[in-house]
Amino acid sequence: MVDTAARTTPSSTTSTTSAASAAGPKATTPTTAPAGPAPKVDVEALGRQLLGDWADIRLASRALSSRPELQKVEGLSLADQRARTFEQLKLLVEDGQVHRAFPKSVGGGEDNGGNIAGFEELVAADPSLQIKSGVQWGLFGAAVMQLGTEYHHKKYLPGIMSLDVPGAFAMTETGHGSDVASVATTATYDPETQEFVIDTPFRGAWKDYLGNAAKDGIAATVFAQLITKGVNHGVHAFYVPIRDADGAFLPGIGGEDDGLKGGLNGIDNGRLHFTGVRIPRTDLLNKYGDVAEDGTYSSSIDSPGRRFFTMLGTLVQGRVSLDGSAVNAAKIGLKIAITYGSERRQFTAGSDSDEEVILDYQRHQRRLFPLLATTYAAGFAHEVFLRKFDDVFSGRTDTDADRQDLETIAAALKPLSTWHALDTLQEAREACGGAGFLTENRLTSLRSDLDVYVTFEGDNNVLLQLVAKRLLTDFSRKFAKADAGALARYVVTQAAGKAYHGTGLRSVAQTVKDFGSTARAVNWLQEPSTQRELLTDRVATMIGEIGGRLRSASKLSKKAAADLFNSQQNELIEAARAHAELLQWEAFTDALENTTDAGTRQVLTWLRDLFGFGLIEKHAAWYLIHGRLSPQRAQAVTAYIDRLITRIRPHAVDLVDAFGYGPELVRAKIATGAEAERQSEARAYYAEQRANGTAPVDEKSLKTKKR
Repeated sequence: MVDTAARTTPSSTTSTTSAASAAGPKATTPTTAPAGPAPKVDVEALGRQLLGDWADIRLASRALSSRPELQKVEGLSLADQRARTFEQLKLLVEDGQVHRAFPKSVGGGEDNGGNIAGFEELVAADPSLQIKSGVQWGLFGAAVMQLGTEYHHKKYLPGIMSLDVPGAFAMTETGHGSDVASVATTATYDPETQEFVIDTPFRGAWKDYLGNAAKDGIAATVFAQLITKGVNHGVHAFYVPIRDADGAFLPGIGGEDDGLKGGLNGIDNGRLHFTGVRIPRTDLLNKYGDVAEDGTYSSSIDSPGRRFFTMLGTLVQGRVSLDGSAVNAAKIGLKIAITYGSERRQFTAGSDSDEEVILDYQRHQRRLFPLLATTYAAGFAHEVFLRKFDDVFSGRTDTDADRQDLETIAAALKPLSTWHALDTLQEAREACGGAGFLTENRLTSLRSDLDVYVTFEGDNNVLLQLVAKRLLTDFSRKFAKADAGALARYVVTQAAGKAYHGTGLRSVAQTVKDFGSTARAVNWLQEPSTQRELLTDRVATMIGEIGGRLRSASKLSKKAAADLFNSQQNELIEAARAHAELLQWEAFTDALENTTDAGTRQVLTWLRDLFGFGLIEKHAAWYLIHGRLSPQRAQAVTAYIDRLITRIRPHAVDLVDAFGYGPELVRAKIATGAEAERQSEARAYYAEQRANGTAPVDEKSLKTKKR
C-alpha cells in the first residue's frame, strides 16, 4: 500500500501553456504500464497546462479570491450575507476585472475569453459573489452590450460597469422558465407617445428568481413580447428603470422577495411585475429588431425563429461560465477529499499496529478516482469550449454556423459539468465522513451553493434536448436530397449492421478470440481508436434509431407528431448525453498531445482511459444489447478499471495538487495538513508506548496464550 501522508504541497505556478486545439491530432499513447522506473507527475508543468490559454488571468483572479474580504463567511443572517455580497461587488469594480468583456469605447477590454476565465475562479472565494457579479455584468450588463446598440452602450454601460446602476436580468417568469419564447409579459408600442407599455397580464407572468430584484436593483433588462400595430414580433429586451434613488419601486412596478433559498443566499433574488409601465421607444435594445416612430417593425433577420435564437445566442456566456465554474468546484471538492484520504488512517488491515491510509482502500479509490478522471475530462473540454466562445465573440470565426455550434456545445457540456459537480461534492463529503459534514470543511456549503447551477441558464434536461434536436437535424440533412436508391442503401446498411451486431455473430467471434484471457480482451479495449469507436458508435446508432422512428413525423398531424416526438424524448436526451461524453473524451485525448513530460503523459493516459472505460462500464447494458461487446470484453472493462485505479493511486495527490488551489482557496481544515499532524501525533504516541514497554496488554493476546 502507498502512504503519502508526509507529502509537501508544490508552489503555485505563473507561466502559461496553450491547451490542445479541438481539431488537433489524436493521441495514440499506449496504455500499458511502462518498463523501468515508475512514472512521475510533473505537478508544476501539469498545473501550467491546466491553467489553459488565459493562465495569467486565472492566477490573478485566484489571487483576488484569496483576499479574506472577498471570501464567504458562514453563519451570517440573510440580511448580513446579502449586504456583505453587495459590498464585495464594489471591490470587484475597484479591481477592474469585471470590465474585461465590455467595449473599449466605454473603458472595457473586449476580452471575452479572459473575462469568463477570471469569472470562473471566483467560485473559490464565494459562489454568491460569483453569481451576483454574473447577474450584474454577465447578464444585466451583457444584455445591454449584446442586444443594444452604440446609443445604449454610451448611455447605460458606464453606470452598469461602475455599479452605480445595479440591475436585474428579467427573463424568467413564474410560469415560464426554459421556454423563453412563451413568456407572457408584453411590451405594446403606443405611437402617439412613442413609448412601450410594459404589462404582466397575470400572476404567472411575473418575472421571478431574479438576482438584484428583491433589494439592490434599480433597473432591469426586461424580456417581453413586442407588440406593435397589433402584431406580436416575439420576445425582445427592454431597458426598464424599476426603483428610485431611495429604493422604492417606481409607479406601476411591484415585487416580492424570494426569501431564503437552498444556497447562494448572498444574492437578493426576487419577483417583479409591471402594470402600464411606460418607457421611451429608444429603450428597446434594438440590435436585432427595431420599431420606428410610427410603429413599423424592422429587423435584419427575417425569420422570427432565427431572430429569437440569435438574440438568446448572444447571451450564451452564462452557460460557458457555469460549465467552467462547476469544473472548478469539483476540483476543490476532490482536492479536499483526496488530500484528506491520503492522510486519514482507519483500521489495522495489514498491520498489527499501524492503521491504514483510507485512500489505500480499493472502495475509496473507486469512489473518488473516476470522479477525478471525469473532472480532468470536463476541464479539458471546457478549455476547448472557452476557446470556441472567444473565437466567436471576438469576431474571428463569427458565422451563423459557428454560433450554432457554440450554442450546441454549451447545451451539451453545461449539463454534464454541473451534474458532475454535485455528484463529486456529495461523494467527497461522504468520503470524508463526519469531518466532511462540518461547515468548516466547505463541502456541504459548496454543494448547496452549486445546486442551482443545474437549472441556471436552462434546465439541464431541456438543454440536452436542444442538443439532440441538433444531432437529429444533422442526421436528416444527410438524406434531405437523397433519392430512393440512396435511402434504400442506407436502410440495407442499417439492417446489415443490426444483423451483424444483433444476432451475436460478432459476440461469438469476440468470445472465441478472448476466451481464457482477460488481458487479450483488454488489449483491444485500451486502444484509443477502440474507445473512440465505441463512444462514437453509441451516439451514431442512438441518433440513427431515433431518426428512423421519427421519420414519419412530417406526415402526421401536429398533435400526433408531438406525441411521437414525446415518445422518444428520454432516448433523445440519453443520446445527447452520450454526445457530450464523447466531446469530453475527445478533448482529454487531444490534451494528451500537449503533455510533453513522459511521466505526466503516462499518468494522464491512464486517467483518460479510466474516464473512457468508466463510460463503457456505465453503459455496458447498451453495448451488450447492441452486440458491440462480448460478455468477456464487458467483464474485462471492469477488471481493467481496477487495474487503472491501482496505477493511479500513487499519483492521486499530485493530480489534485496540479489544480493549483492552495490552502487560502481551499479553506478546509482537513485538507491543509491538520489531519496529517493528528495522525503523526497518534502514531508517535503508540510507538513510544511499544518502545518503552508501557503499552497495556491486549485481552485477546492473553486468551491466545492460555490456549
